[in-house]
Order: sequence, then structure tokens, then C-alpha cells
Amino acid sequence: MSEMNITKSDAQVYEAIRDALAGARASVVTAVNSAMVGVYWEIGQQIAEAVGERAEYGRSLLAYLSEQLTAEFGKGFTVANLRNMRQFYQTFPNRYALRSELGWTQYRMLMRVDDLGRREFYLKECAEANWTSRQLERQINSFYYERLLATQKEQRPEITDEIQQLEPRPASEYILKDPYILEFLDLKENAKYSENELEQGLIDKLQEFLLELGKGFSFVARQKRITTEHGEHYYIDLVFYNYILKCFIVIDLKAGKLTYQDVGQIDFYVRLFDEKVKQADDNPTIGLVLVADKDESIVKYSVLADNENLFTSKYRLYLPSEDELKAELQRERELIERQIEESAGEAE
Repeated sequence: MSEMNITKSDAQVYEAIRDALAGARASVVTAVNSAMVGVYWEIGQQIAEAVGERAEYGRSLLAYLSEQLTAEFGKGFTVANLRNMRQFYQTFPNRYALRSELGWTQYRMLMRVDDLGRREFYLKECAEANWTSRQLERQINSFYYERLLATQKEQRPEITDEIQQLEPRPASEYILKDPYILEFLDLKENAKYSENELEQGLIDKLQEFLLELGKGFSFVARQKRITTEHGEHYYIDLVFYNYILKCFIVIDLKAGKLTYQDVGQIDFYVRLFDEKVKQADDNPTIGLVLVADKDESIVKYSVLADNENLFTSKYRLYLPSEDELKAELQRERELIERQIEESAGEAE
């Protein structure tokens, strides 16, 4: 790679261009978030006023609206999301009191704060301190409000400033990383945002390996997003459907050592997938966690207790063994690492 002689003047030009781009992106994010908050409040008002106390009618109306809006405007209008919009209007009934500094993701978090005093405190602090969604989430989960009240006045700046160390604000934010904005604009998510080069390569090879087995595997999705009722997003690296076993297989790849959290996470994914995606005539979902550690590759099927007999009697006939997957993972990791090293050497 040829050396570049960067002058002070070059750096000043770069900083000016960078500032212009960052400012433009921030303006776009603000404009889109403002539009989302406004229209979702209005949708919530329309639903709340139409339904009133008629719970049975409310269920049928939400189902109808979800089907119609999804067909015309794309994702983002599930029954659960429409309920969130209704709750948004009911929680913040004064439209003119909404803060333009806050986006839809932040308002969704604030709606889950039951106590009015706490909610108003976090709303005001988030707007005035310009917290990101992640910063707001950390402050709520770490009981920032309660800790601040219990801290002597002269020590409060330490509590106030800790968020910048624990959850620093990114240098710039990019609009297309927010799933809610993507849904609002009816844009597709880019599945590569959260994948590094090694993980991407391993997922590529694993996908090919399973499809080439010829045992009923059909590819479904990569970086499959599952959203809980509370608006939390989870991304599953690979999802297959086996049409012989009539079940989904969800796969999570970890580029490091296996932890208890990894095992718990794949069990959580299995339960969440069964709840959100699996059809009534499908067999229970199977989870697979792959650990591509440099010292030892580990492969573990997640078999929840009530599915143990089904896994032993039928699933093992069509799923690759843990040893087969481990050998494939280790072989491909070594190959990809060599390719990365060779590419880096050619670029120097």
C-alpha cells in the first residue's frame, strides 16, 4: 500500500467534508424520526378513539389494519406494533408536548416506564442531554433516576457523566442501522452490518455445507430479525427449514469461547422462534450454536427437555453430527484465515 503524506491542509478539508456529511445525516435522522413519531401518534389516536372500551372489536380492527397496512406499506404494522402505537397515544396524549429530540425507539422505551415521575424525568433528561437510544436504555436499566436521588448533590456530576464512559455516543450515526426506520421507509435490512470478515466467510461456507448434504435442508434467511413484544431485536445468523423433518433449524455463530450465556441464548432463540415463526403443524425448532475458537471449535445442538426423545429418534437421522460440523468449521476457519492473511500481504 502506497504511503500518503497527509498535510494539515488535507486534514482540514477532510474534517470540513466529514462535518458536512455528519450534519446532513443527523438532519435526515431527525426528520425521519419526527415524521415517524408524528404519524404513529396519529395512528394510535385513530385506533384508540375507534376502539374505546370494546376489546373484542379492538382485536378484529387491529388484525384488519395490520393486514391492509402491511400489504400497502410493508413491514412495521404487525398487530403488536399497532398496539404500541395505541399505547403511545394513551401514554402521551398531548401531541404538542412530544419532544422533537426523541425518536420512536426512545419513546417505545419510555412507554415501558410505568411510574409517571420516572418517565417524565427520563424523557426530559434524554432530550436535554441528547442521549442515544442505547444510552437511554442503559440509564433506565441501571436505575439512574433512583441513584441520582440517593446521591449527595456535590457527587451527582459523577453519576451524570458516567454514561459517556459506559455507553459512549458514536462519532456518527447512520440512519439505515435502525430497524424501525427501515420499516418506516419500507427498505430492506443489510444483513452484513453486524458481521466481520471471518464470521461472514464461515456463515457462507456453513450455508453451502448444509445445502449440499441433500437431507432436506432449505435455506430460509441470514441475520433473521426476531422482535419481541417489548420491541427488542434479536438477529439469528442462519435459519434453515428441513422439509423432511418439518422443522426449522436456527444457527448462532460465535467467534470466541463458548459461555453459559451462549447456550442460554440459543435456547432463547429456539423458544422465540417457536413462538413467533413456527406453524402449528411444524415439529419443534432445533437450535445449533457453533463456536469458532482458535484453540478448539465447539458445536452444540440445543435440545430442550421436552424435545429430547424426538431429537434422538428422528432428528439425528437427517442432521449432521456435532463431530461432522466441528471438522467442517475448523477446516473452513483455517482456510479463511489463510485467505485473509494472503489478501493483507498483497495489499502491503
